[in-house]
Amino acid sequence: MKTTHSAQRLPLVLTGLLMAAAAGAAQAQSGAPAQALLDAPWVFNVGVFVLNNSLKANLNGASGDNPEVDFDETFGRGNDATRFRADVMWRITPAHHLRFMYFDNTVNRSKVIDEAVEWGDYTFNANGRVDSRNQFVTAELAYEYAFMRQPSYEVAASIGVHVTEAKIKLSGDATFTDSNGNSTPVSGATQTSSVTAPLPVIGLRAGWVVAPNWYIDAQAQFFKLKYDNYDGNWSDLRVSATWMYNPHFGIGLGYNRFATNVEVEKNSFDGRLRTSYSGLQAYLTGAF
Repeated sequence: MKTTHSAQRLPLVLTGLLMAAAAGAAQAQSGAPAQALLDAPWVFNVGVFVLNNSLKANLNGASGDNPEVDFDETFGRGNDATRFRADVMWRITPAHHLRFMYFDNTVNRSKVIDEAVEWGDYTFNANGRVDSRNQFVTAELAYEYAFMRQPSYEVAASIGVHVTEAKIKLSGDATFTDSNGNSTPVSGATQTSSVTAPLPVIGLRAGWVVAPNWYIDAQAQFFKLKYDNYDGNWSDLRVSATWMYNPHFGIGLGYNRFATNVEVEKNSFDGRLRTSYSGLQAYLTGAF
């Protein structure tokens, strides 16, 4: 999974989309600058998050089930991270929209652990240094219908697909246990596990032009699904305020709370994953 390279390329792709949309705009939005966020065919938000992360997970081994690991308690929270997020809305008609969201959150930590950590077929030794890399990429594509729409506000319902790709890697001195219960010391062991969790999602969003230059947006999305090898739930709450300094560009600040809980029984990941992030997002907005 080449998440780092994808995150580096994505701002260039979005910049190209912004330039294409601007070139295709016939004329500037009339009226108040913030009105563009209700009327423009294309709306882009590109920004960074300052996050608090939480991760609890267990990875079962061939010889049995392992206990849950609290990564923040075991490896420390470290400094809050800044991560990239992009949101794009295509207003096909005033009532029918398509929305896309992409978010990349990766945390690297290293610590001499106080207690042994059981992760898959490996038990990482207490009093040894263990490197932890937690990589999460979230993408969502949704259709949105504005069932209430007035000149200064709209309320819309959405349905779509949300995909989280998680990759957890632990490295350090460990003991390997096979399916027969036999144990072997391993120096510099690495255990990598990954899971792709696709979940449908439904949501509700409302946007208001509260002043000529100010736009407020609130959104709630959630879903729960049990199917085949997956059993999970997902929620996403977001509120933001945007100041449009002209009909095409603005800056904003928002707060986002995301949480997912997934149980998976697959060869690449057999266990449970509970993760969440919350924090402020500062972003640039374009409307064309």
